[in-house]
Amino acid sequence: MSTHTEAEIASQPECWRRAVADVPAHALPRPGERVAVVGCGTSWFVAMAYATLRERAGQGETDAFAASEAPSGRRYDRVLALTRSGTTTEVLDLLSRWDTASTAITADPETPIMRAADQVIVLDYADERSVVQTRFATTQLAMLRAALGEDLGPVVADAERALAEPLPDELISAEQVTFLGTGWAVGLAQEAALKMREASRSWTEAYPAMEYRHGPISIAGPGRVTWMLGAAPEGLRAQVEATGGTFVESGLDPMAELVRAQRVAVARAFARGLNPDEPLHLTRSVILSP
Repeated sequence: MSTHTEAEIASQPECWRRAVADVPAHALPRPGERVAVVGCGTSWFVAMAYATLRERAGQGETDAFAASEAPSGRRYDRVLALTRSGTTTEVLDLLSRWDTASTAITADPETPIMRAADQVIVLDYADERSVVQTRFATTQLAMLRAALGEDLGPVVADAERALAEPLPDELISAEQVTFLGTGWAVGLAQEAALKMREASRSWTEAYPAMEYRHGPISIAGPGRVTWMLGAAPEGLRAQVEATGGTFVESGLDPMAELVRAQRVAVARAFARGLNPDEPLHLTRSVILSP
């Protein structure tokens, strides 16, 4: 079976190169602005990653919220809305209520977000036919990382490696997978777990790496995987392996390691007789009736 999801996963290095080559800095948050980054589902997890990266780069205070949970009455200089479809109800509702300068990043220029935000960045070349979001999420994050001054060349190389290397059988057959990250990779760990749930209905969880030992490690054991995005805290591998569980740490950039997790999600879907292009109970965009 050849799916849209597989093709979109494989196209990510080229999409990233294109995003890095054309960064619309004029529309993105400026240094010193206090920024709220909002989205739903995958976009919320990308918002989490970018918020941490922006603060780490010294660009200004940056908060990330699920669009439905963004606090009213808090002052920001700009809201950055992430929405692949441009039709998500919660994002459009927030932009209609907040009297704040706004920028949106979307994949579809023929949607309501074009009128709802003050400025819109359209990454239509990264749009997807699959319901399961992969390349649009990482392409916007590649652009945002480049805008913060990061060199994405090594990251693209890591992604190509993640696409080329064979997938270990133990990742495809594992009973349970927990993803971990630190700093900006916490959001990507959440996204990796979401991809597994969406595409293959797998039992997956995600946590900040240092929090894993505060309870969640109790489910580690034979046939279960603890998967680190980025560098693991000292001693964590040994503690997981002492339970009989498998510990995965590749050394790749966390965004490239997310690509590998996407591939595993598809492989697990096939192993279960599922079509990753048609995840159960999901649609491309959540549009709520009044």
